[in-house]
Amino acid sequence: MVRRVGALFEQIADPDNLRLAYLKARRGKMGKAEVKEYSVRLDENLEKLGKGLLGQAELSLGDYHYFMVFDPKPRMICAASFNERVLHHAVMNHCEPVFERFANFDSYACRKGKGGHKALLRTQFYCRKFPWYLKLDIRKYFDSIVHRVLQKKLERLFRERRLLSLFADILATYETRPGLGLPIGNLISQHLANFYLGFLDHWLKNELKVKGYVRYMDDFILFAESRSLLRECLEKIENFLDFELGLEIKKNIQLNRTVCGIPFLGYRVFAGKLRLKPAAKKRFMEKFRLYEKMYQSGCWSENELQSHIEALFAFVLKAQSEGLRKKVLVAV
Repeated sequence: MVRRVGALFEQIADPDNLRLAYLKARRGKMGKAEVKEYSVRLDENLEKLGKGLLGQAELSLGDYHYFMVFDPKPRMICAASFNERVLHHAVMNHCEPVFERFANFDSYACRKGKGGHKALLRTQFYCRKFPWYLKLDIRKYFDSIVHRVLQKKLERLFRERRLLSLFADILATYETRPGLGLPIGNLISQHLANFYLGFLDHWLKNELKVKGYVRYMDDFILFAESRSLLRECLEKIENFLDFELGLEIKKNIQLNRTVCGIPFLGYRVFAGKLRLKPAAKKRFMEKFRLYEKMYQSGCWSENELQSHIEALFAFVLKAQSEGLRKKVLVAV
């Protein structure tokens, strides 16, 4: 386990750190009215934030804006105010390295140098080594995270009461039910959610001695030499998640041979190739048509269209998708 860390809070509230946090929070958002308004009185706003952290002024938390997204499934997004986004970056500037030291190698979400593409490559690596896989994910993961349990887990990494109290105050701004839930769409929430399942990572590797394992947030895959071994692991995992983290596995449990391909992160993953899942193909076509309409209607400039199209094609280019790409381009 990682040694408990102290002496971070003063660094978080330091004016230079707050200014760096502001620069990170504004990336790609300089055109937004909220960011422009904050920037006009930047020194005053950062000073107020620093005083709020140090208890010398009121610290505003929980100023959220809610909206729905439907890709790839309906989700409620909880966007913090710009001032809180600055706060989140200020905290993570110093806490992220601590979470990183705790993290297991095969956890791929919310980590520099990792990400979805690396998770897919690692999955292909294990497909070449093992004949069987067990794929699981957590039922309503963000909504089910237990504040009390998470706070206890944070105490295993951090020893400063002021920092732990700040985490508790942030947790208290959002609930799906009393004492449960993290908002989707906030920087700190993403890191806390990834950290929470880090205890599953370490238990699987250190206690169950699982040799092949990949996790991207609450989607995770175990690999083994036999079906029976994975069946044994499943019951133990269900018990661990229930008693240790208060979580429940979704019913869509997948136990199969790796040669059949593994549905993961929008692809079907094979040892030597990636294929797009049917739902991913459909979303690609729908988005492409939508982007065309946005450009043709004058809502987007040519540069805006290009940036969106490049991101869209980056997803399908990872997979064997030549036929799909030709079909789309011919139709243009």
